[in-house]
Amino acid sequence: MLRKIIIIVFSFSICTFSNAKNNLPTLDIYANNPEISLMTLSPDGSRIAYRTFQNDREVLLVKEIATGKTLGGTALSGIDAKSAYFIDNFRVILRASEYKKLQGYKGMHNISSAFIYNLKTKEVRQLLIPGYGIYKGQTSLGSIVGLSPDKETAYMPAYYSSDTGYNVYTLMKVNLEKKKKPKQIFIGTHDAVDFFVDENGKPIARERFNDKNNTHRVQSYIDGDWVDIFSETTAYRYRSFSGLTPDKKSLVMTTTGENGRRQYFTMSLKDGTISEPIFNRDDADVEQVLTDIQRVVYGVRYSGFKPSYAFFDEQLTQNFRVIQSAMPESSFSLVDHTPNWSKMIFKLEGGEQAGEYIMFANNSFSFLAASRPQVSADIVNPVSEYSYKARDGLNIPTLLTYPKGKAKQKLPAVVMPHGGPESYDRIQFDWLAQYLASRGVLVIQPQFRGSKGFGIDHLAKGRGEWGKKIQNDITDAVTTLSKANIIDPKRVCIFGWSYGGYAALAGATFTPDLYQCAISINGISDVETMLDFEKREHGKHSETYSYWQEVINKNGKDADFIKNISPINYVDNVQIPILLIHGQRDKVVDFEQSDDFYDALEDADKDVKLIELKGEGHYLLKNESRIKALTAIDTFLNKHLL
Repeated sequence: MLRKIIIIVFSFSICTFSNAKNNLPTLDIYANNPEISLMTLSPDGSRIAYRTFQNDREVLLVKEIATGKTLGGTALSGIDAKSAYFIDNFRVILRASEYKKLQGYKGMHNISSAFIYNLKTKEVRQLLIPGYGIYKGQTSLGSIVGLSPDKETAYMPAYYSSDTGYNVYTLMKVNLEKKKKPKQIFIGTHDAVDFFVDENGKPIARERFNDKNNTHRVQSYIDGDWVDIFSETTAYRYRSFSGLTPDKKSLVMTTTGENGRRQYFTMSLKDGTISEPIFNRDDADVEQVLTDIQRVVYGVRYSGFKPSYAFFDEQLTQNFRVIQSAMPESSFSLVDHTPNWSKMIFKLEGGEQAGEYIMFANNSFSFLAASRPQVSADIVNPVSEYSYKARDGLNIPTLLTYPKGKAKQKLPAVVMPHGGPESYDRIQFDWLAQYLASRGVLVIQPQFRGSKGFGIDHLAKGRGEWGKKIQNDITDAVTTLSKANIIDPKRVCIFGWSYGGYAALAGATFTPDLYQCAISINGISDVETMLDFEKREHGKHSETYSYWQEVINKNGKDADFIKNISPINYVDNVQIPILLIHGQRDKVVDFEQSDDFYDALEDADKDVKLIELKGEGHYLLKNESRIKALTAIDTFLNKHLL
């Protein structure tokens, strides 16, 4: 019966949002950010809060579900909201970052903070503010590790200036009702990275990582002393400690299991004993541990093109399977739920959905809001799963976004390798892929070796293979689909963002005869310069720098290898037009990566254009930046591919 109800309700909602158009959709339909995002549900299930826009201003709104009445809201001007959640029916915690100067440091920095919005007083304020002992040079002040039972106090870690002159990671007690000076609960250490607390804010465990001696350890607070229950030597952390079991006697840890998949384990706070894997699948990794507001774990989300879930409550797991089976082409992402699970909010994408928020309650679904109301079902292009064999026999999972209504043969194509590179694509509304398909292009998204989500073997095979076997995997996608007569090999462009931008430039320099054009957004052209940037930003002993050394060079010392995989050293090979787009204040991939590559191509008399996005970072968060980028891409592709 549940399955039948779901199908009827979803079919109705799809028809409601159909809006046939004869002309090509305008660029802003794809480029603009979602009109509604970061939705969260109040504990009693009567209210939702979400980020949206009013009169071109970004705001957080709180609405009553039954009537649609707006109960309150606050402007989000100048901050980039990352997440929001209710702590009770009247207060919302908002985590956000601001791009601003940091006292005592050069330049501008992204500073994350936590804010609280009170629906009764209509006031919003920042919870932790640098000063009064709280170290002014830190960029992360938004972490909350627990709340008091009365929800009047938040327990928040921050670096604190100690009497010894060192900045130590300290657990602070922050008043949520009134603006008061935060108090220290527990003075930590300079290498502490996380705390786990009981309901009274008492520390019961802490995680430490020392990048000077590469020691990762976990300590339990036993009889007034910190006792090591786990320790290992590693250049960067690959075990993740993300929550507590309901009895708070064990930590929850995810790491790679014997089957090569990331699995869920528990670690006893008494003696560090590690359990057998609890959530264990051979076909998926545990991608995220699901916790409540007190960091108590209730389930997991698995990796995959479409998310899937498992819970300690087996009936809940079964309900999720029924929900997902109702529309197998779509992705159901759990957004929020009431504490007793009587009401749940999902975000529906894929199929013909561009992102619809729906609520499940009383064994049926109701529509809440469309994240992109300007995108009707008839202009959402279908996404299909595909796979092919790389030249060495490795299976490469792939997503194909087909232009709606076009025959699946001899299509112009854009290969769009993802960023990371240790990431992966999902079946969702990908604004770039959907734009490309709307122009009659098949979009190919190969999950090349080195991609996450397909097991440790698939990921590990990408280490040390930038510009080598990873690039071969991307090339093999083109040759396979060409041989299958699905794409026209004479009309293929390569287009990527971040690492995908590197792959696009590698395609233009290392396989110059394969593509007709290349587009890079915030891409890497000089790997040596990139590593120098990471070392300068994070330090030569940092786990960030160690991670990149492992991923790119397998910790080798071969300088020639780094030069040989850098597209900037092979500009003479370029035979095709290249479009470079880069955020001027990108803190992930420095702007000079595109600027230097542009200069090198110009000096070599190649066909190149550089679009500098003023005031924009790595992720192109501003609508005007996205529209400017997409306009340049549209002009470029119309000239060189379509």
